[in-house]
Amino acid sequence: MKFKLIYPRWPKLKYQTEFHLPPHGPVVFAATLPDYVEIEFVDENLEDIDFSDGADDDVDFVGISMMLTSQVRRGWEIADHYRSRGVKVIFGGITTMLHAEETALHADAVFLGEAEGRMEQVLEDLKNNCLKKVYDFPAIPPPIELVGPARRDILRPGLYNYKGVQMVDLFHASRGCRFSCYPCAVAYLGGRKFRPRPISKAIEEMAQIDNNRLFIVDNSLAQDKQWELDLFKEMIPLKKKWCCHPIEDDPKVLDFAAQAGAWYVYQAVFDTSDYIRERVKRYHDHGIGVEGTILLGLDSHTEDDIKRLVDFLLEIELDLAEFTVLTPFPHTRAWDEIEQQGRILSRNWNEYTADQVVYQPKQMTPEKLGELFEYAWDTFYADESQQIKMYKLLQQAIRKEMADGKFKPRDRRLSGMAFGRKITENDGIT
Repeated sequence: MKFKLIYPRWPKLKYQTEFHLPPHGPVVFAATLPDYVEIEFVDENLEDIDFSDGADDDVDFVGISMMLTSQVRRGWEIADHYRSRGVKVIFGGITTMLHAEETALHADAVFLGEAEGRMEQVLEDLKNNCLKKVYDFPAIPPPIELVGPARRDILRPGLYNYKGVQMVDLFHASRGCRFSCYPCAVAYLGGRKFRPRPISKAIEEMAQIDNNRLFIVDNSLAQDKQWELDLFKEMIPLKKKWCCHPIEDDPKVLDFAAQAGAWYVYQAVFDTSDYIRERVKRYHDHGIGVEGTILLGLDSHTEDDIKRLVDFLLEIELDLAEFTVLTPFPHTRAWDEIEQQGRILSRNWNEYTADQVVYQPKQMTPEKLGELFEYAWDTFYADESQQIKMYKLLQQAIRKEMADGKFKPRDRRLSGMAFGRKITENDGIT
């Protein structure tokens, strides 16, 4: 049985340096398919889909995996094409779950929830020509112990690098999140219960990944202190270099994280408090970089607040900052509140890219918020471009890789940077 799995393209953030990471959802999903399924994977962000006549005559069915709301309409276009040619199409992924009813109009089947232990029935229904329109969330998620190593072999080798630099591979050690943050849909998608994978299985998978650089994509590692300590302790011998979402703000945890190879964290910076200032300092004291994730346009934000926040980010010496506009994605607290108040201005999902204003802010016009978004990017990166800051952060990993004897020859051209050579705009970075 031949299965064509497609990851639709989407527009990148207006100000963000464009690079591409290997998608996580498709490779985790692929691991749930039985051996008799032959998988062809296409990441439309980096390669074209061959729509020519006869190109997919041997394809039994098509799967479309969507992570972002801004992929939705492109996913529907792809599905409509294949269905017009008589090919069955099934949708899955995070954004399919957020837009299930609309997506069902373009699908033979919509798959909701986690796939482990559930795909055999779908494939049996496909063979018997009795696909269900919706494979709904199970009342209880599949046991976390069923999560096996992701099928990274479906990715085309050499596709995911940036100007010759090996990018990170994505990995997850847990599912679910006990927090319920205002703009986040994780509570709806994965539940409020923290579900860690067995540490032995997580370590085994990490050890199998050829890439020394990882992005641990768990919603937050700061959910169970003892689990964090145990995980980091077991990671130390691997000598991987990794980034992640927040780590517990505890000296012992940070120390173990640093020993385990923590490279940098994505840390939400939501105010100008001393707590945030000290939080960032503690990461830096442990040799861990910080990329601030900065959400603009909360109901409490005034123009002065946003400008003060940008100044604060420069004061605390963030390594990087990624600014986004509050975007009320379906099935979030933000959507529920803003939609109920009649403040949604657009339901064009192509505009839900987190750099466009699709709702009416409370303290300013949509146009003003858009201007402040541009001001934030321009001001933070006025003295050093984002590319230069990225490469300075990369230096930290390279130094540690060299010390560990893990520096890959494919990045050898960057070794001068690891010894502190000054980076200029003429170095071919931009």
